[in-house]
Amino acid sequence: MKINVLTLFPDMFTPLTTSMLGRGLDDGKWQLNLVNFRDFTSDVHHHVDDSPYGGGAGMVLQIMPIKKALDSLKNKGKVIITAPQGKTFNQKMAQDWSQAENLTFICGHYEGFDQRVYDLADEIVSIGDYVLTGGELPTMSMIDATVRLIPGILGNDASPVEESFAHGLLEYPQYTRPENFQGMKVPAVLTSGNHQKIAQWRHKEALRATYLSRPDLLEQYALSKEEEKMMTEIKREEDQT
Repeated sequence: MKINVLTLFPDMFTPLTTSMLGRGLDDGKWQLNLVNFRDFTSDVHHHVDDSPYGGGAGMVLQIMPIKKALDSLKNKGKVIITAPQGKTFNQKMAQDWSQAENLTFICGHYEGFDQRVYDLADEIVSIGDYVLTGGELPTMSMIDATVRLIPGILGNDASPVEESFAHGLLEYPQYTRPENFQGMKVPAVLTSGNHQKIAQWRHKEALRATYLSRPDLLEQYALSKEEEKMMTEIKREEDQT
């Protein structure tokens, strides 16, 4: 996969070159192409923004340097803009995007884009109902969520399958040594060696975590008969605590 990022601040993307994503870059599992669209301006001062027609506060990013930067790319793939008015990013989007050969992100700044820039995008996406100073941080979050799903990036292909949101539920609790720390013990089932019971426990605890922390996810989740039984037990157990 090759990811292009159009940004005024390419140095902000250093975190993507570290840790597991950085190793993936070194191994050629994905590529990151940072394009400063200030380089595509035509005036001597390299202006990328201007005051809005009709008046108003702030400055608006011009379409010309961004369109030229896009046209310079050999393979754009899906073009994505981060903006508050976009649909909310989620794990399903990350999974879909991870199958692509090319993705291009456009990072905004100042008071946003000339509307004609939005018309160049295939998708407008938000990471939440709040405002940041620019699109770089949301773009990095979405790249991280997407690239980590590429086979070989995490080193354990089972990891992204088992984690939160992969199947519509939050992840079950996990434990490691010591088995008993200051009276806080690992659930006995996890040390039993009975893999069927461990799997059942994990699934039930994933349901419990979702019920307690993100009940909205369960509204979109089709419970099986066995899961309905688990949920009845969970609600009874929680009412008793």
